[in-house]
Amino acid sequence: MNPHVFREYDIRGKAERDLTDEFALALGKAIGTYHKRHGAKSTSLGRDVRLSGPRLRDRLVEGITSTGVNVVDIGVVTTPLLYFSLFHLDVGGGVMITGSHNPADENGFKVGLGQTTIHGEEIQKLRQLIESEDYETGQGSVSEADVVPAYLDRIAGDIDLGGKKIKVVLDAGNGTAGPVAGPLFERLGCEVVPLFFEPDGNFPNHHPDPTVPKNLEPLIARVAETGATVGIGFDGDSDRIGVVDDQGNIIWGDKLMIIFARSILEEVPGATFVSEVKCSKTMYEDIEQHGGKAIMWKTGHSLIKAKMKQEGAELAGEMSGHIFFGHRYYGFDDAIYSGARLVEILARTGKTPSELLADVPQTFYTPEIRTDCPDELKFPVVERLKKRMKDEGYDVIDVDGARVKFPDGWGLVRASNTGPVLVLRFEADSEARLNEIRALIEGELEKAKQA
Repeated sequence: MNPHVFREYDIRGKAERDLTDEFALALGKAIGTYHKRHGAKSTSLGRDVRLSGPRLRDRLVEGITSTGVNVVDIGVVTTPLLYFSLFHLDVGGGVMITGSHNPADENGFKVGLGQTTIHGEEIQKLRQLIESEDYETGQGSVSEADVVPAYLDRIAGDIDLGGKKIKVVLDAGNGTAGPVAGPLFERLGCEVVPLFFEPDGNFPNHHPDPTVPKNLEPLIARVAETGATVGIGFDGDSDRIGVVDDQGNIIWGDKLMIIFARSILEEVPGATFVSEVKCSKTMYEDIEQHGGKAIMWKTGHSLIKAKMKQEGAELAGEMSGHIFFGHRYYGFDDAIYSGARLVEILARTGKTPSELLADVPQTFYTPEIRTDCPDELKFPVVERLKKRMKDEGYDVIDVDGARVKFPDGWGLVRASNTGPVLVLRFEADSEARLNEIRALIEGELEKAKQA
């Protein structure tokens, strides 16, 4: 067993190398044992469109039922549908077999207990159960359930376009979104232009990761061709959203948060919002200017979700397109629901996405920069950098790595929780200042590496 497949937020690796039949069987036994010892008698199970999904599903079911826990198989679904099943079905936990936005030859597992996902030390407990072979025994049953109709009813009952017909391009990227998002948006009254709706684990058109601009090129082109008001893209398991405005510009997660937060603050004055350290200062400033409370937190969907619950936040979000609605919804990340909320705002305001963001100050920023750093060194390097910057009198936010604040910008260095890399990002009021801040922090980082 490769212990490195047990990550901070989930379990993942190369499907044929790391996630063997033997591993999947052992993991099923560990999950069943974990669920049973936490009082769960049954668990829901979903999978995405990856070619390794059926094989992993069979072994996982065998393992879970061998502990005496029942499995309710909900089939090929989006990850948010698996989350929805935790609220809709009489189950005590859930498992989603998904490689999310990773390459087609990878896969993984997201594990739910109660109505939320486990992370950190709780995921390591599954590894420990496998290593000790400390499994429960019994004979669980297997049944099937279709949760899609109830999910569609739930969202259609929540979203009101007021009779407006918004033209929207939906790019499912041959992942899980097409069979769900298409019918939903049509039911809401949208004119839907479909792109790559056919589920295909080979992902023949483009990789389903809407954080990579190249993957959004077909969506941008189709928005221009059709004169659509908005384009919405989904990742492989539909928990992350990518948005293209009417002008063909990409709206990243922090700008989406501005649109959603402004709308929510009209209904819930003083509401709390949670976002991560990579997000733009314009987002945090805009929330405060509109009377909201903005909390900066650690990157990672499980960590954000937990903080959101703790703070009673109405909304949380990440640059990567994980958007969590507590307002009118369950608090989990659901790209299809987020897309529906966006379309609702467009219908209600009568504005295009570019018009909604027209008054947001322009800043200059880098994309996420990833630089290699061994797993055993990445956290110590960031700690040394943090100390250096603080000792030199800089204002450092240290909730997740080091976000160094300047009057006219900021720079971030943090250790990735998912690989042997450091993640950097920079933003400033001018391009010249952006380059200065980047050069300063990258210089200090080199010194921290050599210390």
